[in-house]
Amino acid sequence: MSGWTYLALAIASEIAATSALKASDGMTRLGPAAISLTGYAIAFFCLSRSLQTIPLGVSYAIWSGVGIAVLTLIGVVFFRQTLGAADVIGTGLIVAGVLVLYMFR
Repeated sequence: MSGWTYLALAIASEIAATSALKASDGMTRLGPAAISLTGYAIAFFCLSRSLQTIPLGVSYAIWSGVGIAVLTLIGVVFFRQTLGAADVIGTGLIVAGVLVLYMFR
């Protein structure tokens, strides 16, 4: 598998793990807690494999930036969180930064 495929899997696993972490209610619900721990293990394994071909700064910035943007949307849609202007602007700047890193590398 390519580094980009591993990075995509790392991102997806981290998003699932963090969503499950929120649903675990402080790690008091066994199912979501187990999903969270497993998801993070897969995410870190895949991230480590992506680092074999993608530079650390680029890989981590994309991993965290995409995770932040998607989890913000998940928070709004599934957990009924509200966003203020600063939240929208800040997340937009993170997405813009990730796009710049990806497009100009």
